[in-house]
Amino acid sequence: MLNERSEGRLMRLQHALGQGGSLRLSEAAGLCEVSAMTIRRDLAASDGTLMLIGGYLMLADDPRHATTYDLAVQRDRNADAKWRLCERALATLEEGDTLFIDCGTTLTPLALSLPDDMSLTVVTYALNIAEAVSRRSGVRLWLLGGIYHASSCSFSSDDMAETIRGFGINKAFLTAAGVDQRQGLSCFHFHEVAPKQAAIATAQRRLLVVDASKQGLLRPARFAGLDEVDEVIAEQRADD
Repeated sequence: MLNERSEGRLMRLQHALGQGGSLRLSEAAGLCEVSAMTIRRDLAASDGTLMLIGGYLMLADDPRHATTYDLAVQRDRNADAKWRLCERALATLEEGDTLFIDCGTTLTPLALSLPDDMSLTVVTYALNIAEAVSRRSGVRLWLLGGIYHASSCSFSSDDMAETIRGFGINKAFLTAAGVDQRQGLSCFHFHEVAPKQAAIATAQRRLLVVDASKQGLLRPARFAGLDEVDEVIAEQRADD
């Protein structure tokens, strides 16, 4: 149960973190003029708005510090930007293309908007992408199956990479949960690495589609360097 002083300290810390970022536990304690143990007790009794990871205090709902991925949560995040980016991706399509469309929510607008008057084939391991493509009557769909991962609405199997390499992929539309200039492209789930890398190795043209919220981040599973894609379809940030 929080007392008035504890609530005051937590409000001060939330305000300090209001613009994002993080605070060392020692910095948070100094800001509130109490011990680190007092801050720990405040957090233990709080509603979970703040979290302590690796000695750093941060807002629990800040997507930059997410440690897990939930497709349902991501579906409506930056939705307008994802539609704008996918409109640019659509402009790259050509008659007869075989497309690899990656998992996640960024490319859902692309899958929903594929033209019916083009002869296209789509290869994907993502159920949400497959469901969107299935609404396009003129598009042939290959859904790669295996073990289902509900958090990302995707599948994995031991032979998926080999299967992808068997397709003549003209364009691979790739997504990433993290894009870092030095560390390259990364995602949350290690089962996504093999299909992403197989598509990169196979496709004639590799296109990364990513909104600004992913830029400057590094997630647990690294799958490629920035130099391994041919084109980046992204939002221009003020600090780029």
